[in-house]
Amino acid sequence: MKTILESPLKIHNKTIQNRIVFHPMEGCDGTYKGAVDELTRRRYLRFAKSGAGIIWFEATAVCNEGRANPRQLFLNEETKDSFMTLVKEVKEISLKENGFEPVIIVQLTHSGRFSKPNGTPEPIVAYRNYLWEKGKESQPYVIATDDYCKTIPEKYYKAAKLAEEVGFDGIDVKCCHGYLFNEFLSAKERDGIYGGSLENRTRLYFECIDSVRRAVSDNVFVTTRLNACDCFPYPYGYGVDENNNIDLTETKIIIENLYQKGIRLINLTLGNPYLIPHINRPCINAPEDGDVGVRRIYDVTKELNESFSDMHFIASGLTYPGENAMTYAEKIINDNVSSFAGFGRLTFAYPEFYKDYLQKGELDKNRLCLKCSKCSELMRAGTVAGCPIRDKDVYMDYYQKFVLNR
Repeated sequence: MKTILESPLKIHNKTIQNRIVFHPMEGCDGTYKGAVDELTRRRYLRFAKSGAGIIWFEATAVCNEGRANPRQLFLNEETKDSFMTLVKEVKEISLKENGFEPVIIVQLTHSGRFSKPNGTPEPIVAYRNYLWEKGKESQPYVIATDDYCKTIPEKYYKAAKLAEEVGFDGIDVKCCHGYLFNEFLSAKERDGIYGGSLENRTRLYFECIDSVRRAVSDNVFVTTRLNACDCFPYPYGYGVDENNNIDLTETKIIIENLYQKGIRLINLTLGNPYLIPHINRPCINAPEDGDVGVRRIYDVTKELNESFSDMHFIASGLTYPGENAMTYAEKIINDNVSSFAGFGRLTFAYPEFYKDYLQKGELDKNRLCLKCSKCSELMRAGTVAGCPIRDKDVYMDYYQKFVLNR
């Protein structure tokens, strides 16, 4: 008997064949010009065989100064052919292996505060956030001027045009995890047209969504990965009240605006993987029990899903339940928490997990993600990201060289 996870769902003009989503997990392994490279291709061809209904392509910069690392993917005229070849391969392999093509979404981004295009921090910030900058005060912070912000929608427009040429089905205007648009959401004390009121704090984000929408035909839909809340103390984070409790009032206003702009699919997340990674990626050896983090994501996603019956949400935090991940995925959809179950770290460790579940009724305990965050340690060390435990033949050498021996 089929489970809810196997049921298709039509959004916009795309039929998504099941409820499994592979989250945008950055590999930091493109070429220095931003093209798809060998490890990038290897990762997505493994994803293609997985049977996932949506493959959410990783953070892809719209400009060089907005790249989070020197090997972050960067979609431009020079690199588009590498993307086109990969997207075509992913669809062909999935069709052969699974009988359908996945919906492939590209996440367009400007890394803002976390920009590091040449290997050293070159942060472009919405405002000076002294909580986030603690211990990093000497970095060369550049505040994005209003004039600079006005140039960004055109960058998204050009990248979106290329994304449709490449063959992507959807475009994510990224607004999460402390990157530029997300940081603007908490810029309450910034002057000018991009700070202060919620209308101003969302201005750049909405302008870029509108720009992307103008750039593409009806064959490509627009979506977003959105922080429901930052979980930082007020006033340095968005989505919390003055008592530092989660407050989704502004989040709901934003989602209502997104709905009015035609968006029907939102990938929800929380927190900041650089500073409080256990919030969006519940893990072991964290300041709180992982079950607490999973429950927080559950509660926030459920509240928003119940408030917007015509919006489809993707839940996060599903790697932590381990061998019970698929049972939990079924639960959140049956409980009306979300329409889709999103997986991140598990896709690095065990990309075949969904296919194994369908064929065997259970997951292989020896291939599960250990929630150890070693994939993130690789990224923070400035090298390629992957699982040095379950995919050790490829990534253990990188872990020993860049993490253990640094």
